[in-house]
Amino acid sequence: MKLFSYSSCSTCRRAIKWLKRNDIDFELIDILNNPPSKEMLILASEQYGDRKYLLNTSGLIYRSIGSEVVKKMSDYNLFEKLSIEPRLIKRPFLYKPNKCFLVGFKEEKWAEKLL
Repeated sequence: MKLFSYSSCSTCRRAIKWLKRNDIDFELIDILNNPPSKEMLILASEQYGDRKYLLNTSGLIYRSIGSEVVKKMSDYNLFEKLSIEPRLIKRPFLYKPNKCFLVGFKEEKWAEKLL
C-alpha cells in the first residue's frame, strides 16, 4: 500500500498512527514531492463516482482558484492541475494494489476496507 501524506497535515498523522496501531504495512510517500499519478487520480475518481471527493476544498489553493472555476474545469484540466499542484488533493490519499483508494481519513471506512 502507498500512503500519500503531508507532514504538516494532522489528519495524515492520525491515519499513520491508526495504520501503525493496526499493524498495517504501508509505504509513506510525501505527496508534495511525489504526488499520485494522473492515472491513479482518475482511477480513484472512478471508484468514488465523482472527482469532487479528491479535492482538498478547505485548502488555500482550492479557495484561491474558487469552487466555480474548479467545477467548470474539464476532467483533463482538473487531473492535470491535481498532478502539478498536489495541495489540491485531499489527504491522506491511500492506494491499495487492488485498485482500492481511500481519500481523507475516516476510521470506520478505513477499518471496513483494511481490517
